[in-house]
Amino acid sequence: MRCPQCGHDNPDGVKFCGECGTRIEGLCPGCGASNPPTNKFCYQCGRALAPPPTPTAHFASPQSYTPPHLAEKILTSRTALAGERKQVTVLFADVSGFTSISEPGLRVDAG
Repeated sequence: MRCPQCGHDNPDGVKFCGECGTRIEGLCPGCGASNPPTNKFCYQCGRALAPPPTPTAHFASPQSYTPPHLAEKILTSRTALAGERKQVTVLFADVSGFTSISEPGLRVDAG
């Protein structure tokens, strides 16, 4: 049985994932009966069951997915940890009536 959280293959009949501890079986919100995660409806009362959660990626630590040369650069460069400050200029503009002018099929007469 595949865990809905981490995707680990578990033997049939287990109630919890051996990898992440997530409950494998789904409990019916109506009658409380145990159902496999693939069921869309309860075996006992026929009530619709919630869809299984989508699997999420779990990483053991940043070292497991960060290349060594990049980790070294981050750890030795103070700016990589502290960030950097830059002065920027931002312009916001609102053109009156732009939405109605830009809609396709509408013509605006200058008359």
